[in-house]
Amino acid sequence: MNSANKPVRLLNAAVIVASLGYFVDIYDLLLFGIIRIKSLQSLNLTGEEIDRVGMWLINIQMVGMLIGGIIWGVLGDKKGRLSVLFGSILLYSVANVANGMVGGEHAIAWYMVWRFLAGLGLAGELGAGITLVSEVLPKEKRGLGTMIVASVGISGAVVAYFVSEYFGDNWRVCYYIGGGLGLALLVLRISVVESGMFNNIKDASNVSRGNYLSFFTNKERFFRYLKCIMIGLPTWYVVGILMTFSNAFAKEMGVQGPIDPGKAIMICYAALTAGDFASGYLSQLMRSRKKVLYIFYALVLVSVIWYFNAYGYTVNGFYTICGVMGFSVGFWAIFVTVAAEQFGTNLRATAATTAPNYARGLLPVISILFGGLQSAGMSYLQSGLITGLICILLAFVFAFTMEETFGKDLDYVEEV
Repeated sequence: MNSANKPVRLLNAAVIVASLGYFVDIYDLLLFGIIRIKSLQSLNLTGEEIDRVGMWLINIQMVGMLIGGIIWGVLGDKKGRLSVLFGSILLYSVANVANGMVGGEHAIAWYMVWRFLAGLGLAGELGAGITLVSEVLPKEKRGLGTMIVASVGISGAVVAYFVSEYFGDNWRVCYYIGGGLGLALLVLRISVVESGMFNNIKDASNVSRGNYLSFFTNKERFFRYLKCIMIGLPTWYVVGILMTFSNAFAKEMGVQGPIDPGKAIMICYAALTAGDFASGYLSQLMRSRKKVLYIFYALVLVSVIWYFNAYGYTVNGFYTICGVMGFSVGFWAIFVTVAAEQFGTNLRATAATTAPNYARGLLPVISILFGGLQSAGMSYLQSGLITGLICILLAFVFAFTMEETFGKDLDYVEEV
């Protein structure tokens, strides 16, 4: 525990390394989506092959993240937060460099291998970083620390877009940059010390650490865990549906010009960075996590309704809505902080690492709902709107029934 007469600086080594680690994490997470077509074209794929193989690569990366979330989460509670920070950053950095080197007869197979391993590595950094920051900072500064981590990290998406624009068709360099940034970050990791809360229990023989199955063997703990996942639904609906298919939605509404989904995603994430900063700071002012979630859910609702009423808008007008919508889902800092604050020290890294990856993993479910409503006879626009309203409603209900954790003392263990 932090000594009362030894104040901890907000911008300490743990916050800086966690922030930069998440920056590289987001850079790599979205880089493939940005350079997907260029990279697959250079590997001699054309037409429908690009879409088919591209979907396989995205899915294999997601599988890696879901598996990695469990592995790194358990390791974070068993071996320590720093071991996960080091291992996850090293793995996705090496995978990035290797991605830039694929070629030859078996290029696509190796591309899939390295995207899977990249996903495996990407799954661990955020949860470990947020857990470490939450435990090394006093509770009065905890929200500000995780706000900085999320805000700096999300901006990696914007950098990925501009790097890809600058290097044009040389997509391999984009991967090398991501890998190089991650490997350079490992040098900074040397200056970070392990969480005192974890050190207090790591040698306790009577404390069960990183028991993933314990989330499913206790009803109250299971629903606490489920709430941590479900409150993130609106973010991935907006990014995965409204931004990814923004060109199709814009065409349906007669927007006055073509919309570039890559640019829409970049604008969304740029605004999301500002939203993360605002939500984290507002949480400190209001001394509440839940009230801020309610405010941002209301913003999401307003922006979604605006989005589906953009008939005849100019291209710039439509991109403006994308920016407002990005700001409205900028509660990712609160989302991950809540996951860390809901559980004891012996399960905290597991919860904080798996929850964001499962939230991301709900995108296929959201997509199925979106497609299912169209199969049921609804139009493309109606299906998109109804899907969004369902996601927002579910997130609000789960947040409403969740425990308020602002200022909660985290120095305790779960009885498993």
